[in-house]
Amino acid sequence: MLRAAASAAAGYAYSPYSGLRVGAAGLCDDGRLVMGCNVENASYGLTLCAETTMAGQLRLTGGGRFVAVACRSGDGIALTPCGRCRQVLYELGGPTCLVDTPDGVRPLDELLPAAFGPGQLP
Repeated sequence: MLRAAASAAAGYAYSPYSGLRVGAAGLCDDGRLVMGCNVENASYGLTLCAETTMAGQLRLTGGGRFVAVACRSGDGIALTPCGRCRQVLYELGGPTCLVDTPDGVRPLDELLPAAFGPGQLP
């Protein structure tokens, strides 16, 4: 379900510069499914990853927490979230959030060991 939704979301990507369409799908703790796609920008630093637009959808559709996440290319190939996106997922899913990767499903704390999170703030 998550893999298919992530592949479908990639179809909405705006990627005129890299040509890499990326979609993300997340299962929320209340059973909702939220999706996102990458949105590139001529100023590459302003590009939004699929996981960040998915995080916005999580908040826009009622909040909650991510339980599991999948990212796929437009060709359906599994993609591992970049470091920035791992941090976003950690904030909204925590260390036990499951992430589908090319190497299999792994908890986020394996992909982002010794993560910085709300617990480190005063």
